Amino acid sequence: MSQEHIKDFSLLDPIVSSDPFDFYDLLHHEAPVYKIPETGTYVITKYQDLRQVLKDYRSFSNNVKVTDRGPFPGLYQSILRDGGGWEHVQTLQRTDPPKHDRYRKLVDRVFSIKHVRAMTPRIENVVNNLIDKFIDNGKCEFSHDFAMAMPGIIVAEQLGLEYEQVSTFKMWADAMLGAAYSPTATEAEMRRDAGIELQAQKFLADVFEDRRLNPREDLISAMVNAYGDDDPLNMSELQNVVRQLITGGFETTQSAINHGMWVLVRMPEVVDELRADHSLVKAFVEEVLRWESPVQFLMRQATEDVKISDTLIPAGALVMVGYGPANRDAEKFTCPHEFDLHRKGVGAHLAFGSGPHFCPGALLARQELISSFSAIIERMDNFRLLKPLPLPVHKFSMFFMPMHEFFIKFDKR
Repeated sequence: MSQEHIKDFSLLDPIVSSDPFDFYDLLHHEAPVYKIPETGTYVITKYQDLRQVLKDYRSFSNNVKVTDRGPFPGLYQSILRDGGGWEHVQTLQRTDPPKHDRYRKLVDRVFSIKHVRAMTPRIENVVNNLIDKFIDNGKCEFSHDFAMAMPGIIVAEQLGLEYEQVSTFKMWADAMLGAAYSPTATEAEMRRDAGIELQAQKFLADVFEDRRLNPREDLISAMVNAYGDDDPLNMSELQNVVRQLITGGFETTQSAINHGMWVLVRMPEVVDELRADHSLVKAFVEEVLRWESPVQFLMRQATEDVKISDTLIPAGALVMVGYGPANRDAEKFTCPHEFDLHRKGVGAHLAFGSGPHFCPGALLARQELISSFSAIIERMDNFRLLKPLPLPVHKFSMFFMPMHEFFIKFDKR
């Protein structure tokens, strides 16, 4: 391998971002800390380096104002503000301890083991209801009909939306993860996505106020009332905490479910093993999360000059922490590019992060995945593509791996 090969790739290329694993392998060998030529952003790719960065919030801060960067700084925020909404403020993921502790304590109450266990019967009910809608047809557009709808319904209900409004929720989530996070977004795309988020903010503001006065057994009620000894969150804080829960708990779970099904399509032998031993579903879920991590990168900012893997990252530099490449690191995982249902130590993957910002929704996401694939394996068989996947398979994103479409056919059991 040579440095010349690395120059043939770009993380801003939709083909590369959709199937980045050969590039990751090159980076592991030649440039474990890689500076993206087009943006100047540093990329951390090795497992141990990533763990170091994730734990060192003093040198690598989460306080990154993404919407203030790019070719239209301030535009997104001004649309929210001028439209009667609320500007983005730094909460939860975008704060460092000790400020982060306040938000994390609140969210951890909402995503407790007790709460997730109480939600599990509803999760299983949603899973089976969705399968009921298409199982007799022997085919579906899996991404829309199941992978999007399953977590979408669960979180939408918790946010005060009705079951039938999940498509609205999907539109919000796509906008919140759209132009503001893209280095190539146009002004029109920024205006479009900010306008959609503004609609979401106004809806959620009404829900927040209603839940303060009339609490229910849902996530919003817990958020507006579960502040304990701390001051309650103000409207800007509530908007931005919930924004992160929407973007973190919807697109990522949809992606994980899609990629789990893609494994079943490509590897029928895995289906046979899962059907023979249902206890392997948990291991299957963990290997899916490692192998094609739904979150490939998130952002940090260096607060001082720091050397990682013999590369000096200067103070002020943006840093992309690479969960995807770290989970394919051969120094951590044997034969990392193979899907291994019996992989030892698979739980060490970093799909949910590490350190203070370990994903607060990990318990819920795991339960959604386990419930989904337990039912899928029990009720369906012989998974195949109904039509070829488009190329590239994924929509362009610097951070996630959202599939364009995913038409499958199968046999009903």
